[in-house]
Amino acid sequence: MRRPGVKSDHERFDQAMFRIYETAKSEAGYTASVFLGMLGRQGGVLTAKQLINGTKPSDGYTALFERGRLDLTVEALVVENEKWHSLFSAAELALAKKRLRDYGYQVPAKNI
Repeated sequence: MRRPGVKSDHERFDQAMFRIYETAKSEAGYTASVFLGMLGRQGGVLTAKQLINGTKPSDGYTALFERGRLDLTVEALVVENEKWHSLFSAAELALAKKRLRDYGYQVPAKNI
C-alpha cells in the first residue's frame, strides 16, 4: 500500500513524459499534439511502450531528429534514466537504444 502523498513510479514517469512534451514545445518549437493526446488517454508507460515498439520511428521522433533534439524523445528518456528501466522489458530497452544509435545519438556508456 502506498503512503499518502507518495507518487508511484508510473505517476513520476507520467510527469517526466509531460516534461519532455513541454520542453520540446518551448526549446525545439515542436508541438507534439498526437503525443499529448496519447498521454492523456493511456498514460506515460503505455504511450512509451507503443512508441518504442513501433515498427518505425514516430513522426515526433523524426521531427525531433530533424531539430537535433533526440534527447527529447521517449527513447532517450527511457534509456538515459535507470529509474525508468524497471517499467520496461529488456527487449523494449534494447529497441529504444538501437533506434537512438541508428540515428547517431550517443547513448551514455553506463546505459549500454
